[in-house]
Amino acid sequence: MAETRITDNNVPLEDWTPSSSDDHMPNSRLMDSTRKRASVLLGSAILQLPIWGFLMCYGVFQEYYTSNWSLAGDQEVTGVIGMISNGVIYLSMPFLFALFTGHGRWAQHRQAAALLGAAITCASFVLSSFSTHVWQLVATQGILSALGCALLYSPTTLSLGEWFNSSNRALAYGLTLSCKNIVGSACPFLIRFLLDKYGLRTALQIWTAITAGTSILGAMLVSTPPSVREPERAITVTSSSSSPSDDVESEPSNLTTTTRQRKIPWNFLRHPTIYIYSASIICQSAGYGIPQTYLNTYASEVTLLSQASATLMLALFNVPGIVSSSFFGYLSDASSSSSSSSPPRQRWSRYIRWRPSLSAASTTAISAGSSGLAAFLFWGLTSSHQSGMALLILFSVTFGFFAGGYSATWGGILNELEKEAAQRNEAIDMGMVYGLLNGARGIGYVTGGLAGVPLLRAGMNAFGDVVHGAGSSAGWNSMTRVGYETAYGPLIIFTGLSSLLGGLGIVWRWEKGLRRLTSGMFRD
Repeated sequence: MAETRITDNNVPLEDWTPSSSDDHMPNSRLMDSTRKRASVLLGSAILQLPIWGFLMCYGVFQEYYTSNWSLAGDQEVTGVIGMISNGVIYLSMPFLFALFTGHGRWAQHRQAAALLGAAITCASFVLSSFSTHVWQLVATQGILSALGCALLYSPTTLSLGEWFNSSNRALAYGLTLSCKNIVGSACPFLIRFLLDKYGLRTALQIWTAITAGTSILGAMLVSTPPSVREPERAITVTSSSSSPSDDVESEPSNLTTTTRQRKIPWNFLRHPTIYIYSASIICQSAGYGIPQTYLNTYASEVTLLSQASATLMLALFNVPGIVSSSFFGYLSDASSSSSSSSPPRQRWSRYIRWRPSLSAASTTAISAGSSGLAAFLFWGLTSSHQSGMALLILFSVTFGFFAGGYSATWGGILNELEKEAAQRNEAIDMGMVYGLLNGARGIGYVTGGLAGVPLLRAGMNAFGDVVHGAGSSAGWNSMTRVGYETAYGPLIIFTGLSSLLGGLGIVWRWEKGLRRLTSGMFRD
């Protein structure tokens, strides 16, 4: 018995190679592909509202719970809802990305999974509107809604990366993250209006309707790529001959079509690049969540801003990310586009005349280093003096710009890992890698959330009351105290250090270059 496996084009599978004609498609197919990419990008942008809207403005809910608490249980427990939600979303992503990646068995059901995630998210908000005890809020807003958002995010983000799998992938991620920052800038004002006008229950139900409409529309716009919808197939031909000496080949006795189940390649885990960048992401994420959580209270307690001004400060923190996410996404595409000899696939790339040649390590270092310096130089030196508000605004804008664009540099990291895999002739699943990077961010968020409470307590023990100079700082003039001399001092230092460590990749790159240089000198 002899067995031969052939493709749908009647070519032996072992001998099949892509032909040059595969790289050229008719204009109608090219236009159709461009329209689908635009649809996927638009859908991904819309999905930022139902996925991140609640989480990015949870501080408004937290403030409402503090002043209008009517549920049974300890109100302070609501402070962990944001941390739990972030942790559930990001830590579940590696598993969901593995499930829905092009190598996974559920890859063809991405849209259905996204719609299921939307249903879970909406159900969680409806249930939370009828909560009577604090644990019900934690279960619905902290866990159930996060699971739904993760299920909505993972399959659609995988499809986005696969539709933009050329030199503009990082730019596509950056544009989507810019829309996320638009959501973070506008939603706090929307939620504040709904809570003040209608109360908690009706506000959550209105938010449910907004979530349902945007999530269904966005999920329908993000179609699954054809390469995923059509699994790899092979035709198995089983033939038999009466003897090896027969001159005439007999007709095949069996002809069956089988689906080949591809396995996720894990070769990239044997190399240090993924671990260096994962450690950098953990450090940066641990510090990034601190200002999001404590900037409002710092503005009111230290710089003595009104509630409206403190809310505006949070908006100023998110607004720069609208521009920086696209900017850093553009920078992160530079190394892959400059090193590639083939023209980019996206039609609009021809209009981009200049791209700086920057590595992924360089772009992450620019983002991390600048945000770390902003924390040390601006946030740490703010005070209740008249200049304190100006410094706090400067910190919100600069830190929001550079730290808000950090996630957009991941496209460059993916490009670097993909290039390294090609040089080693190893397979790599970029969707799975992106899921792992999100998992690293989840670890960082949880770490920062757990560290925030003891750091604030340590600051209070060291400096006493934040503004009025009680405790160990009783003799000091509160008007001259800067951020380092308040209870928030340890938080500021933690934010600056962890942000700087987000640029570890550049140190590793320099070490590799120095090692190559010294080895070459000794060889000579």
